[in-house]
Amino acid sequence: MKNPLLKFTLATLALLAPAPMARAQEETEPPRKTQPKSTKAAKDAKAKAVAAKTKARAKVKAETEAKAIDINSATKDQLKTLPGITDAYADKIIAGRPYLSKAFLVTKNVLPNDLFQTLRKQIVARQPSVKAKSK
Repeated sequence: MKNPLLKFTLATLALLAPAPMARAQEETEPPRKTQPKSTKAAKDAKAKAVAAKTKARAKVKAETEAKAIDINSATKDQLKTLPGITDAYADKIIAGRPYLSKAFLVTKNVLPNDLFQTLRKQIVARQPSVKAKSK
């Protein structure tokens, strides 16, 4: 390269070329999250969604309890329909009645804990309703 002006121009371009790219990266801003136009509408929508979920959960829970077997009033044949309950376990459950809670099946050593864990969503321990006597 015999031309010093050409040499100088190329050297200057080599030094200045990365600068615009670096500036381009510095100047870009991260995208902003868009806020809803009406926060009241957003709160109302969220409240409706929460209410719908709560209602759906209550419905599922009611259906599950309706299908669940009451360990305080079930017959031996009804108890044997549960998975893992044999004649011996059914007899033990009936002999230990009444139960204040279904967890008493484990605390009173009627069922082993692992069997109880598989059955706990399929059973309930309803208490007999006590009606007030009129004077």
